Amino acid sequence: MTETRTFRPFHSVCHLVLPLLGVLIATPAPAQTTGGERIARIVVGYPPGGATDTISRLIGKALEPVLDQRIVVENRPGVNGVLAAAQIVQSPPDPSVVYQCPMSTLAITPQIPGLSVPIDPGVEMAPLANLALSSYGLVVAASSPYRSLKDILSAARERPGRISFGSPGMGSVQHLSGEYINQIAHVNMLHVPYKGASAAVVDVLGGRIDFLFTNLGDVAGQIQSGNLRLLGQGDRSIFPGLADVPRIADTLPEFDVIGWFGICGHKGLSQADRQRWTRAIETVMKDEAFQHRLQELGFTPLFEDGDTLGRRLAEDRIRWRKIIDARNVKAN
Repeated sequence: MTETRTFRPFHSVCHLVLPLLGVLIATPAPAQTTGGERIARIVVGYPPGGATDTISRLIGKALEPVLDQRIVVENRPGVNGVLAAAQIVQSPPDPSVVYQCPMSTLAITPQIPGLSVPIDPGVEMAPLANLALSSYGLVVAASSPYRSLKDILSAARERPGRISFGSPGMGSVQHLSGEYINQIAHVNMLHVPYKGASAAVVDVLGGRIDFLFTNLGDVAGQIQSGNLRLLGQGDRSIFPGLADVPRIADTLPEFDVIGWFGICGHKGLSQADRQRWTRAIETVMKDEAFQHRLQELGFTPLFEDGDTLGRRLAEDRIRWRKIIDARNVKAN
């Protein structure tokens, strides 16, 4: 059965996001309320402003009345989110600290040969809940000569190694998705890593790279303004408002990529502490207003408990490892 998800216009995003920026970014030391109770923290492995940070601030604010506790977001960027996870794993279990765990950090990055990572968060962290799914798309500049994925693949066959695609960095889902296209289309397109998705978007717009496979939530405004052209959606779901956009699977039937954003904790957390977070998140996820906020930001709300998210993670690790091996992806 075809999965239907809601994709809403982004003109109203600012009035949702800007108030969230008032949420305090914590310092590494645990803060205390006036009553002596520890403030809860959601640690994010990326700088403020991106999809991972935004969804963390949304869920954090919504969880405060449910947990009856102040929650702050702490940004600790580095190695595609792994450094932040390592600081949690390498510290004693703390029931007031959780980690916003995106798919690429848990399922892809730790499996890249030669990449120096202090831990494997996909193995060493405990999934507590999933929050949302996130669709990706292949975009080019409005001025690009490419009008379809078939155009790009034809050019890639005519000029091996000359067609380029950007990503937020080595080991990201965007990077591996480009390699996935290389693999199943039997082409060799050049990966150009950037320090974040925004820099890659700038170079797509400037014509310095040919295309970008990226989170639709990060580029929807550029698509709607006409600056970027969306050539294909990465998964088979149907977004109202984007129903006429081709799926990459229309050209490459094997291709199906969708991201997710979960909450994880230290493996040493007690079952009671894990359930406290999971049940609180489930409560928030049942709220229609909260679902609406996620949808307006380009996410598809999907609550999954820790066991279900753990199974999703295990399947994704196997899948992405096959692509890493097939494309001989290695850290430089």
